[in-house]
Amino acid sequence: MELISQQRCFDGWLKRYRHYSDVCNSDMIFAIYLPPQAETQSVPVLYWLSGLTCTDENFTQKAGAQRVASELGMAIVCPDTSPRNTGIPGEADDINIGVAASFYVNATQEPWKKHYQMYDYIVDELPALVNQHFPITDRCSISGHSMGGHGAITIALRNPGKYCSVSALAPACHPAGTEHGRLRYTSYLGPDESTWVPYDSSLLVAQVPEEGRLPLLVDQGEDDEMLGSLQPKVLQAACEQSGYPLTLRMHPGYDHGYYFVSTFIEEHLRYHAAALASDLSKNYY
Repeated sequence: MELISQQRCFDGWLKRYRHYSDVCNSDMIFAIYLPPQAETQSVPVLYWLSGLTCTDENFTQKAGAQRVASELGMAIVCPDTSPRNTGIPGEADDINIGVAASFYVNATQEPWKKHYQMYDYIVDELPALVNQHFPITDRCSISGHSMGGHGAITIALRNPGKYCSVSALAPACHPAGTEHGRLRYTSYLGPDESTWVPYDSSLLVAQVPEEGRLPLLVDQGEDDEMLGSLQPKVLQAACEQSGYPLTLRMHPGYDHGYYFVSTFIEEHLRYHAAALASDLSKNYY
């Protein structure tokens, strides 16, 4: 790994690294915040997935999470939102697909499939790298915003037992049912809509067995300009129908941006810290 930068922050360290990803066949960048406790002991970790058009730096610069993570003794890993500079023609021309728009899928279609294996990168490759090089325990949680909230929920739903908790802020809840979502999934996954199901939380919740159901915490602004495409009520209806545990909190006046994220991030970090400290998931059912 190549260290790109490091800054002292709330007595811990915020570091950015570049490394070659075998699954994405390209260089990838991620940031990690190591709280002061990591200097003397291993600490649990929260994986944060950012949204459309973002890099790893949006969250670390705007959310104000490091202060709380320092207090809680929690590391935070922030991967980039896609491969970059892969040589795919036009990969950065459209904000809805390509660079910073991976939707955390494993692409199966040309020209994306050689590099856009973000699901495997987030679930397997990056955690293995983090566990190898940093003082991290085997307890981890996952969260994210917008496209990243979609990624966090779908990844947690598909990997019961891997994460201690999951949450999301303004997640894309039913991309298979939106115009832009259908465009992305056709491009990445092909026209067979059955291949889209593993990347749509509203379709996935009914497939998770009861013993593997990790409760979902979702915060959503009522004045979010993207509310129509995020479809949190579709997720709510799917959870009610299948009996999946969901806490959906709607907030008047809040939009989609990082003022919203920074308002509620402390509650999410404390929620994850409680789960990381002990196995609370059995008490949620």
